[in-house]
Amino acid sequence: MFRLGSLFLFGLLACVTQVAQADMWTYVDARGVKHFASSQLDSHYKLMFHGMPAPDAASAGGAIPGVSRLVSATLPAKSISRLELSPGFLAVKPHVRAAADVNQLDMALLQAVIATESGFNATAVSPKGAVGLMQVMPATGQRYGLTSDHSGTVAAKLTDPKTNIHTGARYLRDLINLFPGQLELAVAAYNAGEGAVQKAGNRIPNYKETQNYVRSVMQLYSRLSASTPYQTTKVVAAESARVRGEFHGVTIPAADVPTASTE
Repeated sequence: MFRLGSLFLFGLLACVTQVAQADMWTYVDARGVKHFASSQLDSHYKLMFHGMPAPDAASAGGAIPGVSRLVSATLPAKSISRLELSPGFLAVKPHVRAAADVNQLDMALLQAVIATESGFNATAVSPKGAVGLMQVMPATGQRYGLTSDHSGTVAAKLTDPKTNIHTGARYLRDLINLFPGQLELAVAAYNAGEGAVQKAGNRIPNYKETQNYVRSVMQLYSRLSASTPYQTTKVVAAESARVRGEFHGVTIPAADVPTASTE
């Protein structure tokens, strides 16, 4: 479900997946654009490299073994810079910032999810029907008030970057509220659905794609957070810092986190 539609993400995601020991599939479309995925989405995809089997998700709290290590790992600064300066991201950056602010999300987290879901390809559509930048299912769009009318179907409306990002951000915020203090579970639920996480006993489901997805998002989130102060309010800055601190086994009081610049 997280097809990467732009070449600029390959180097960055390759770093993530090699550390996470995930598979990488790729194909080049008729326009010469490279697409990447962690599984063979269709017959066009060819295996680029093969990783080790995903670990068991039955550890305490539903965490994937090795995620804490991955979060503290470092991605090349050049790869992060390429992501932050890419035309795809810059074109929607105001919408990402606004959605992060409205929903009290760390902008770096939202950016990591979009990068992993679609590679900032607003026209991406998965084989399951997930649409756009945040790969929102039409049913999820309806859940957040989108309707089919004379102006278009729900799926068509989700191709609009602003609509897609704000809808996906609302869903992500609700998932974070549903699994308080367990960001990995919220990220897993964004990929597999909250029902799958709950059915797994509030643990990350034992799905290879979901486990790889969580690793990729958390790795990107950690590095993006370290490179640029994306937090838009002191409350969001404190929350995201505490989340990152938990992965390192430390506690960061809210009072210790300064207000981040929004520029």
